[in-house]
Amino acid sequence: MSTTMVPLSSLKHRAAPGDGEGSVQVPLDPSVRIGTAKVFAVYGKGGIGKSTTSSNLSVAFARLGKRVLQIGCDPKHDSTFTLTKQLMPTVIDVLESVDFHSEELRPEDFVFEGYQGVQCVEAGGPPAGTGCGGYVVGQTVKLLKEHHLLDDTDVVIFDVLGDVVCGGFAAPLQHADRALIVTANDFDSIFAMNRIVAAIQAKSRNYAVRLGGVIANRSAGTDQIDRFNERTGLRTMARFPDLDAIRRSRLAKSTLFEMGDTPELVAVQEEYLRLASLLWAGTDPLTAAPLKDRDIFNLLGFN
Repeated sequence: MSTTMVPLSSLKHRAAPGDGEGSVQVPLDPSVRIGTAKVFAVYGKGGIGKSTTSSNLSVAFARLGKRVLQIGCDPKHDSTFTLTKQLMPTVIDVLESVDFHSEELRPEDFVFEGYQGVQCVEAGGPPAGTGCGGYVVGQTVKLLKEHHLLDDTDVVIFDVLGDVVCGGFAAPLQHADRALIVTANDFDSIFAMNRIVAAIQAKSRNYAVRLGGVIANRSAGTDQIDRFNERTGLRTMARFPDLDAIRRSRLAKSTLFEMGDTPELVAVQEEYLRLASLLWAGTDPLTAAPLKDRDIFNLLGFN
């Protein structure tokens, strides 16, 4: 059965009871569930390396023999760039081209195979200053379900843009089993992480999502992250150094698994494989308590 998608402007925004005080957003259609796949949502401050982390984690899962789908949730639509070697059209782009008549679309219009067989989707976003990112995520999942593209998927990774400033950005949490937070060892990254913890805490009241842990990225040390983790109840699951090869991988349109076999790169590849194995085996949910803004400054900002 096909569904005609409606323009963003006609949607009524609301939130589930208790889904964060004053939360206003496009609600999750209760009939649309991803299914049996393990679902991870990757969050973190803008520019922290979420797409690099997501893409390499996707490859690591694929190398473990899993069937992987990565969904980019950013208007830049570059989440899967290193997997597909080019910028792919977004779900919103292709829907707009058929006047939002989803029955006219074929899977190959919006799902593209990337490196190691990872299936790649770029959800895109609403026009600047209008609409809701939650609508885009919801309709992307609905479209995937309509075409039975989730039936044989083992792992779904949502790569989500920047800080969680509204309920729409938090929409992938409504589908996820575990939320992973990418951070660096600096105040701004940890400040954003604290807000993400609060968003996950709000969503966990009505949805199955739980905190998985922290991924320390581009960090020579982790003293600030460790201090925040100890205070809030978080834990670091993996750590990736600030290697120039990681920066160059984006320029080379390549995942880190394609960048060579130097000792440094092999160590990074093995860390991704270790993280994928850990996540596949299942992690205990974390119960973390976000800090008030002033408390973060007192903990990290005035030293």
